[in-house]
Amino acid sequence: MAFAIVVLAGCRGISTANERRSTQQLQNLTSAYRPGDHRATLPTLDASASLSAFLTYAMLNQPRVEAAYYEYAAAVDRITLERSLPDPRLSLELDIQEVVTTVMPGLMSDLPWMRKLRLRADVASAESEAKYFAFEMAVLQAALDVKRPYYELYFLTDRLRVNGETLALLEQLEQIARTQVEAGKASLQDVLRAQIDQERLKTEIANLHDSRNPLLAKFKAALGLSSDEPSPPIPTQFETTPLDLTSEELFAAALKNNPRLKAMEAEIRMAETGIRLARTSKLPDFNAGIEVDAKASPVMVRPTLAITLPIWRDKIAAEISSAQGLRRAAEARLSAEQIQLAVEFADKSFLYREATRTINLLIDSLLPKARQAFQVARSGYSAGKADFINVQEAQRTLLEFELAAVDARIRRELVLAEVSLLIAGITPSDAPILTPTRQLKPGASSHSRVN
Repeated sequence: MAFAIVVLAGCRGISTANERRSTQQLQNLTSAYRPGDHRATLPTLDASASLSAFLTYAMLNQPRVEAAYYEYAAAVDRITLERSLPDPRLSLELDIQEVVTTVMPGLMSDLPWMRKLRLRADVASAESEAKYFAFEMAVLQAALDVKRPYYELYFLTDRLRVNGETLALLEQLEQIARTQVEAGKASLQDVLRAQIDQERLKTEIANLHDSRNPLLAKFKAALGLSSDEPSPPIPTQFETTPLDLTSEELFAAALKNNPRLKAMEAEIRMAETGIRLARTSKLPDFNAGIEVDAKASPVMVRPTLAITLPIWRDKIAAEISSAQGLRRAAEARLSAEQIQLAVEFADKSFLYREATRTINLLIDSLLPKARQAFQVARSGYSAGKADFINVQEAQRTLLEFELAAVDARIRRELVLAEVSLLIAGITPSDAPILTPTRQLKPGASSHSRVN
């Protein structure tokens, strides 16, 4: 009996094909994301670092990504739990009168059908796939969270530049107005109007400078840095998102690669396997054991065998029906998500085209004309042929158009970033995910390839 205990203590179950595949995929991911269960080496960040370096830093350092990774790792480990046999039980039975007359140690074990264990493992395997795609979604979200303040900080500099140039123009206009007043060609009201516009613009510039602080806080948080850690450097170079939203193949790629859809497809596979598992509830489970009377002479061996009786047909039917309901719900969620993805893609595509048209209109037509109109108005005022209010209106129109161009550019960049990451599922370079050659593949219970 002692020998049996020692042997059983070192037993290992028989792994399934899905379990081996999922374990290997987890090891591949771990080597990129948490090598040796330690954080991967973070890239060095300075002002000259590329956007890719900041994205990699965030994807490796963001706590939300780490939480999603460990949830995926735990889901992979649950595959082993589900396919394993229940622990055997060691029993000891004694008959005692005035002395111990019988000593019967025994070993008992529950023995479910192996098919049930394999199906449980397949359910857990499909669940681990869904958890992986949740991890991939967290990686993409981390990248987007970096790009948003990155673009906003860059275009904040553009807004400050435009307002600074406009303030310089207003100071020039004030000097022209003073000259006109001294020459008796204008009233002091023109000088006061120029000063009022300058004060308004100075306040706007102060507000823009102040808005840098919350943007820096967002940028720092997106990199996964806590409040007591040093603030990250602000990149000095600007990089756009290379994406062609006019391509007809982009939406098809989004339907194929979107991690939300891939997670829901995994949930459908999990539900389908759950139906097959529910149908095995018609099969009985067994309990086998053996007891040995050590005091008998000769030694008496007492084998035992028990079997469950799945007689409650309504319970079995309800279990199967429940599993089928879960599959239909998963299929409906997938259809709803595909519809929502199409709506989001159409909406973002419109916003991209709208921003592009606005930029082209402003740069090619409105801004050149506004600059020309301002120069004509200023020259006319200097020559005493135009009122100051005409110069003021032309200057305000020019400022409005220049700021509109900046706003349109940031809208377009944010749309491109969101589409490429959360809709099309295009992962940044050096993203800690499974590469296409090491990507998740469905097991024996799956019906489509997961890319």
